[in-house]
Amino acid sequence: MKNLQHITTVFFILLFAGCNPIEDRLELGSAITAEQLNITATSLVVDGKKSNKVILDNKSPVLSTWDYGTGLTQKKTDTVLLVSTGNNEIIFTGLNPDGTKITKTLQVEVDELTFEVPLEWGLLTDGTDKTWVWDTSKPAVWGNGGYLQSTAPAWWTLTASDVDGQAPGEGVGAKMVFSLRGAKLSKIKSTGDTENGTFAFDMTKKITLKDGTNWTIGKLTTKNVTMLCGISPNEGNALVYEYDFMIINEEQMVLSYSASTSTEAGNESWFWVFRAE
Repeated sequence: MKNLQHITTVFFILLFAGCNPIEDRLELGSAITAEQLNITATSLVVDGKKSNKVILDNKSPVLSTWDYGTGLTQKKTDTVLLVSTGNNEIIFTGLNPDGTKITKTLQVEVDELTFEVPLEWGLLTDGTDKTWVWDTSKPAVWGNGGYLQSTAPAWWTLTASDVDGQAPGEGVGAKMVFSLRGAKLSKIKSTGDTENGTFAFDMTKKITLKDGTNWTIGKLTTKNVTMLCGISPNEGNALVYEYDFMIINEEQMVLSYSASTSTEAGNESWFWVFRAE
């Protein structure tokens, strides 16, 4: 009988507790403003100089998103690598408990690139924005050639003035702008129409010939936008978003694309030949 009374008592205690509004236990905190943010972005000092390694710290009661130019992190505290000297902007977006967002921009000065960064960030963007156009000094700027054999258009070749026949507005007068901030890529057609997206690269992804030399030196990937005339004609003009670097330096960029069926020497690859404007 006592056991039954004990069980009944526990039941009513639980029932009473269950009647309390759950909102009381999950009450949201107060939202703060951007001016109330307690955040810092501090360069790690090496040998008296501000390096390109930066410590991000958020001591505010908000969720974090840090945009440091070439990437994002959502950690409250993190260490990130900047890729250019001088003044760098870091944009912080905080998410309040009530769902509202607040934004604040921090300025970080970098004296030197103490920690190694991929050279290609500078080559593609010149540290801010860099414009690339068809290299009309070459015999051809677009066309196909042999997989593992050619290094530029070799079989069916087109000049810049011929490109509009394949991709309207993407021949003479068209250009591409690679931007360091947000790794953004803009394709601006000769008609004035603009397509925007992003880019990334991985210089560890090379294609090596049997003799051990590199046929390609890395891979460039784009999202939501292609290179000028970024199509594969013999795949139904499929849009191309992955390219192999044949050449990339301050003045030249030569890219290639090989269909998945191109697994043997002599099969088809497509080539793009650009220069810095």
